[in-house]
Amino acid sequence: MRIGELAARAGTTTRTLRYYESRGLLPARRGTNGYRTYDESDLKLLRQIRTLQDFGFDLEETRPFVECLRAGHPEGDSCPASLAVYRRKLDELDALIGELKAVRATIAVRLASADEPPLCEWGGQEL
Repeated sequence: MRIGELAARAGTTTRTLRYYESRGLLPARRGTNGYRTYDESDLKLLRQIRTLQDFGFDLEETRPFVECLRAGHPEGDSCPASLAVYRRKLDELDALIGELKAVRATIAVRLASADEPPLCEWGGQEL
């Protein structure tokens, strides 16, 4: 298939595909007519990249998954390098969750103290 068809099937743009190609994530095969050509395995690579990006992985973090697929594995997360990226991402997420829990606790305390009836600045009477 040509670049436009691949982009449409992957739900992305030709510009994005060219960018992935420039980053070495998508193969740069050309037909005899000079046009880029792709096959179903390229679509699988793109779907892997897009899924990981939807999960918050940056583009470089998708590389081990792409390389795993290119090596002939049925899934991009069946290689040790991919699993290492998963582990790092889980560590990042756990740290963020911890930070968010701390912020939430602080906000809850402030909200609880703000729920007390305010005193009027003039004369100390409730509003």
